[in-house]
Amino acid sequence: MVTISGSRKKIFRRYTSSQFRYAATYVLITSVVLLILNIYCSHISQILFYKSKQVSMIEKCQLASDEISSLEVINTSTISGLLSQIESLKATRLIITDQAGAVLYDSTPGSVGRFALLPEILRALEGNNVFTWHYHDGAMTSRAATPIVYYGTIVGCVYMTEFDTAQGALIKSLQNTVLRVTLVLEAILILFSLFFSNAFSRRMRKIMNSMRIIQEGDYTHKVEIGGNDELTLLGNEFNDLMERLQTSEQKRHRFVSDASHELKTPLASIKLLTDSILQNDMDMETVREFVGDIGNEADRLNRMTIKLLSLTKVDGQETVDSEIIYMEPTIRRVERMLAPMAGQAGIRIELELGGDCPILILEDDLYQIVFNLMENGIKYNVPGGSLKVCLQRQEDNALLTVSDTGTGIPQDALEHIFERFYRVDKARSRASGGSGLGLAIVKALVLRNRGEIHAESTVGKGTTFLVSFPAFDTEVDKE
Repeated sequence: MVTISGSRKKIFRRYTSSQFRYAATYVLITSVVLLILNIYCSHISQILFYKSKQVSMIEKCQLASDEISSLEVINTSTISGLLSQIESLKATRLIITDQAGAVLYDSTPGSVGRFALLPEILRALEGNNVFTWHYHDGAMTSRAATPIVYYGTIVGCVYMTEFDTAQGALIKSLQNTVLRVTLVLEAILILFSLFFSNAFSRRMRKIMNSMRIIQEGDYTHKVEIGGNDELTLLGNEFNDLMERLQTSEQKRHRFVSDASHELKTPLASIKLLTDSILQNDMDMETVREFVGDIGNEADRLNRMTIKLLSLTKVDGQETVDSEIIYMEPTIRRVERMLAPMAGQAGIRIELELGGDCPILILEDDLYQIVFNLMENGIKYNVPGGSLKVCLQRQEDNALLTVSDTGTGIPQDALEHIFERFYRVDKARSRASGGSGLGLAIVKALVLRNRGEIHAESTVGKGTTFLVSFPAFDTEVDKE
């Protein structure tokens, strides 16, 4: 079994990190680009020298051709005498041939009278200006040939060779300079790529370290990225997410704490009552009374459990399959269900449902909304009070108003009434069987069905809940 040491593991992680991959990719791309630029510059420099040398040598050959074609007799002696007078025709080698390719003049002795069947000479005797060029390791060899034309007839050619080490050295020096500049630029690019990739990775590591801290449960941690780029935006979004998580975690802790407390109260009462029955000798009437209290606490526990399940279900469902329904039938059904409760409490229910219009909602959701609001209006009303339910069309919305004549809610508590387990008067809420979950369920259902809800209250006069839903006008209604 092969094991990897700690130092090798660090090296392996380094070379498999995004920092190394990004830096290596960037260096590779820039190296290829600089290599291409180096080759291009070298090639362009050679082309420039090629063009310059071609023009120069063709002009020299043309000059010699023009001068020779002006001679009355073309032979070795007349050509030698003429070329000795032209100083600009200096070359490594100069050959003059006749129309058959026989050498009439050669600056290098020993070939006069022989045939010079070089490719450039053969092409020149066909009437072409010819130039060939070769560069290798700081030396440049150029060859040029032009025909000698005498009254429209090719009578020979001029062939010239130049071996130029000065310009070859210049080309080599230029190429070496370009190469050195390329290497320096590549080294600078490597340093910059390492610097920026390290800076990028360092900022990414901050985010990763923050995620590890948050995984350990510290939702108050904030990541400081700095800069003004995508990573800064990511860091800001990360911090916003942490704030929301912190808020959610605080709500969760509070919810669990409140739920545990609320569930513990009826359970403690049930435990106390059962212990009293088991540990004391009681007559049957007292036992019945205690058992009735146990039943009441069990009913209270059951109601609280049902509401918790309802609230959990609402939180878990972001979207629902809505229906197009009218609100009035549901409101009247709730009124019939709560009429006995209102009669026992001496509360008068008044309905004003003249402005009904269709809305898009799940009927069970609408029933729970109306039921909870009207039930609260009865529970927290004063004896002999009234509960008024109005339904009207307000521009593009259907507006439901539930008003009671109870004791009202203080302004400092009004903004908290939709929070879970929040009670304005805890003693009165428990006495009436309230769990502090009804309005939280109502708000969650209203928001899930694209509605809005808010409350208005005056202490000593009563409370009004206003619920609005977007009206759903069908094609038939529009016609």
